[in-house]
Amino acid sequence: MKTLLQPYFESPITTVKKLDGYANANYKVETDSGNFIFKTYEHSAETLAMVKAQNEVLLFVQDLDLETPLPIPVKKDSYIGLENFGDHPSIYRKLSFLEGRFLGDVDHSKTLFKSLGVFLARLDKRLLSLRNDTISARQWEWDIQYLPLVKKMVPAIDDAHHRNIVNYFIGQFEQQVVPKQHELRKSIIHNDANEWNVLIKDGKVSGIIDFGDIAHSFLINELAVAITYACYDKEDPLSWAIPIIKGYHKTLPLEENELEVLYYLIAARLCISVCNSAQAKKDDPGNEYISVSEKPAWRMLHRWLRINPKKALLTFRKAAGFESKAPKSIDWHIERRKDYFGENLSISYQSPIFVQKAAFQYMYDGYGNTFLDAYNNIPHVGHCHPKVVEAGQRQMAQLNTNTRYLYDLLPAYAEKLLSYFPKSLNKIFLVNSGSAASDLAIRMAKAHTQWDGIMVTEHGYHGNTQTSIDVSDYKFSNPKGQGQKGHILKTPIPDTYWGKYKNEDAGSLYAKDAIALLQESEMAVAAFISEPIVGCGGQVPLAKGYLKELYPAIRANGGICISDEVQTGFGRLGDHFWGFEAQEVIPDMVILGKPIGNGHPMGAVVCTQEIADSFAKGVEFFSSFGGNPVSCAIGMAVLETIEEENLQSNAKNVGLCYTKLLGDLKQKYPCIGDVRGSGLFLGLEIISEKTLKQNHQIAQYIKNELRKRHILISTDGPFDSVLKTKPPLCFSSENAKEVVDTIDHILGKYYQ
Repeated sequence: MKTLLQPYFESPITTVKKLDGYANANYKVETDSGNFIFKTYEHSAETLAMVKAQNEVLLFVQDLDLETPLPIPVKKDSYIGLENFGDHPSIYRKLSFLEGRFLGDVDHSKTLFKSLGVFLARLDKRLLSLRNDTISARQWEWDIQYLPLVKKMVPAIDDAHHRNIVNYFIGQFEQQVVPKQHELRKSIIHNDANEWNVLIKDGKVSGIIDFGDIAHSFLINELAVAITYACYDKEDPLSWAIPIIKGYHKTLPLEENELEVLYYLIAARLCISVCNSAQAKKDDPGNEYISVSEKPAWRMLHRWLRINPKKALLTFRKAAGFESKAPKSIDWHIERRKDYFGENLSISYQSPIFVQKAAFQYMYDGYGNTFLDAYNNIPHVGHCHPKVVEAGQRQMAQLNTNTRYLYDLLPAYAEKLLSYFPKSLNKIFLVNSGSAASDLAIRMAKAHTQWDGIMVTEHGYHGNTQTSIDVSDYKFSNPKGQGQKGHILKTPIPDTYWGKYKNEDAGSLYAKDAIALLQESEMAVAAFISEPIVGCGGQVPLAKGYLKELYPAIRANGGICISDEVQTGFGRLGDHFWGFEAQEVIPDMVILGKPIGNGHPMGAVVCTQEIADSFAKGVEFFSSFGGNPVSCAIGMAVLETIEEENLQSNAKNVGLCYTKLLGDLKQKYPCIGDVRGSGLFLGLEIISEKTLKQNHQIAQYIKNELRKRHILISTDGPFDSVLKTKPPLCFSSENAKEVVDTIDHILGKYYQ
């Protein structure tokens, strides 16, 4: 290489070293008269124009006392040359070599980061007055303002959940940044102040190299890029962003609207980085330089997702010296709610939460706090999942009508959903909630059998309609409830922890008791309804073999068997997609709700052909909104997401980890009586160590102490003594460990 490059240098070359590069070949050339950078590019008119533009910028800022590369003439009156290097015509140029250590090679400090902000502000302040048509016309994927250009690269990301994190932030950019982009200042910026382009001398930023990513973009993007790379490896990236913003704002004052979008711009830059790395690995798997920043980028993107956007904004504003208006108090929100709603519309926790946003397993309140959601099973695939959101938005903009019209989505979704069921369950009725589905299921059972009696499980809950309440012991046996109606037959919950049967034959023994109750009753039972795990009973799994013995007896008496899968369905239990599968039975009817639409109001009844035929003999079935195109699109997106992200497998694996960690905790604290459930549907029974009875007080204490530490779980059971955790299925083992470690800390202090 020395021989090849010597003609371009007046002094003898002593050493040539090839440097890492993204799209061009770079060399450090050491000569007797000094050191230089020799850069070559594949020739094209566009590249030639950009190289000329970069040289113009570098010459424009040379009067500043900031170290930036100086273009060196390669010929008389020319900073650019054209030559054949190898088989292709190439552009080449020479730059001065800057001495110093890279930001990536030195220890970081807040003082150093403040100097980074000052340096970039001084550079940008100079560039504000420069105009260059070539740079202004450039549109490419490394410029944050053109984030949508990376959409074509998202499929290159192998992990489906990672793809959807990127899609989420692209959606946030389109919602939060695009409407405001016309208000943001634009200028020529360096656009790549990463740790291997920023030089350090004497504990301060002294220079910057590589202007290859230069762009005419939002001025605030300079900070977004710098903060992204400077905070890659930081546990608390916000605290390290503060000195950069302070330094920048002191030299080149920021505007409030720029800070309002900074959180989303940083996320966008991280998305650009991981997308380019993923695509580069597909296109050029041997180029390690291209993907060198991939792991830290993903690490920071996960950390960024956990940061409440409001907290980021408050932090940025404070760093720049802007005051923030105090938000309204929790008490204000509570009183406002009371103005319009009855007192029996309850609120969770002693200290209620005022939520404003959510993403995947995180919820963001109006005060800057982020909560780890180990509680909400309705956002099944994750809060505000981008695939589900996009499906609803797209379909809502195209068609939303009712089932009296023909449209492809209705049978397509029905076919997809029914593919998860045994062949005998081949008819579906779509409604708007699990409660509506329960109501309809009971109506259909009565129509099919011509009987009114319903057999229910102790502590069962099936919805909020009158019919649903009639069959919900959790409601009708409440001290404020209406009481058990005459057509209801209640069987004891087959609980192997608190119940009278605890051995391996408990399921069979409980079933025999239920059958005896059925036979002793003079009631003609149309249906038996139960959840596979009784949630309101305290996350109690039905004893093994219970339904396998009870179902045939119900059918022998002319009734049908209904499985309420509103909470347990769609892969939540890990080993099984539906809870009834764990009991090795096939029901005649299945009730669906909650997770079916990931928070969109949907419900369904799935049944046999025979039951559907019986129901068809009565009046017309119609639901104004059940099965509408938007709901079908959303339901389809939920099923596709479960498959693409392997969420049932995740529920199984994380659930096993979670259960083991809780089991270890049980051995440590005598107030933990039982750990039960399956997958990501778990319960922790809290007891009194003296009486060995349910302990409501400690359960509430743990729940509310977790809330204070920004972790959400709930309590349930007849004594409200069971901690229940049923998080979105994107919940990770790290999340599970955080929950258990925090409970450990709470109980450790409690027993001090």
